[in-house]
Amino acid sequence: MGVITAELNDLLDFIIKCTESPALLVTVVLVLGVILVNGWTDAPNAIATVVSTGSMRPKTAILMAAVMNFAGVLVMSLVSSKVADTIYKMVDFKGDAHNALVALCASLFAIVLWAVAAWWFGIPTSESHALIAGVTGAAIALGGADGVNMGEWVKVLIGLLLSTVLGFLAGYFVVKIVVIICRHKDRRKTDSFFKGGQIVGGAAMAFMHGAQDGQKFMGVFMLGSMLASGSYVAGGNFNTTIWLMVLCSVVMSLGTSIGGYKIIKSVGMDMIKLEKYQGFSADIAGALCLLLASLTGIPVSTTHTKTTAIMGVGAAKRISAVNWSVVKEMVFAWVLTFPGCGLIGFIMAKIFMAIF
Repeated sequence: MGVITAELNDLLDFIIKCTESPALLVTVVLVLGVILVNGWTDAPNAIATVVSTGSMRPKTAILMAAVMNFAGVLVMSLVSSKVADTIYKMVDFKGDAHNALVALCASLFAIVLWAVAAWWFGIPTSESHALIAGVTGAAIALGGADGVNMGEWVKVLIGLLLSTVLGFLAGYFVVKIVVIICRHKDRRKTDSFFKGGQIVGGAAMAFMHGAQDGQKFMGVFMLGSMLASGSYVAGGNFNTTIWLMVLCSVVMSLGTSIGGYKIIKSVGMDMIKLEKYQGFSADIAGALCLLLASLTGIPVSTTHTKTTAIMGVGAAKRISAVNWSVVKEMVFAWVLTFPGCGLIGFIMAKIFMAIF
């Protein structure tokens, strides 16, 4: 009871601060908006395979993803908040507190613009990388190159490599192992098994999406609230509260429930025609990669991890099984995210600081 009372008191204090500080209120609304858009545009990647193979109907899969996103944010934050800590420390919003907060708000606005544009065209860009790029661009606009903490940014670069190369390799080898294990099995029986297995795999992917991306946004949430309250210390630590975990997970789940069928189609249907055992392999491979990254505090892209796992699964059968023209469009969007969203974050921060 003591813990619950303390959490409620902390939440009440935060609500009072929001009513007293318009800047904090605006920051909170923008962060929650970005979390909502992430659930809306990024979470569909987690369930793309389970829908494309017919193992689950889209509406049912989206509902499952919403529930598992909620669980992922909550459970992983209690187990390890290393990813949130990395995001919180990767930039230094030093100098005037007002300009720092305005710059952060500008970066969040830029991320929403980028994410909605990507959803409109059905391109599965990484909201994780958009977040990292947008916030970094705003920090550079505020304090120059010194606004980036390269010690933490190295983890981001490692995450980029991990989510692409390791995702592909994991998908390739997991499906090879599955094929070897089932080579003498009755195809009808294995199909039934992998249909159920895909539901488990899709749930695991949705859980790990919440575990990874939920923590990233909690880090930004705490950064904004500390800037607004004047308690921000560059490179400092923060305590993740249960009410914040619940708030972020609920908003992300709400975004997921809106759905993103365009992205499901691009990832699960257009890139490669998957069979149930392949979809199962891609989900398991992606979830394992995300679990490894979450436990080690490396912020990776769930989009990159899942899509490259699917590529690996397809390539294991034959290279031509993958629609490389669709892959080329995705890779172009991924490469464009860092400079594109970073530049938008930089420009928006300069504009916002000039206006406000």
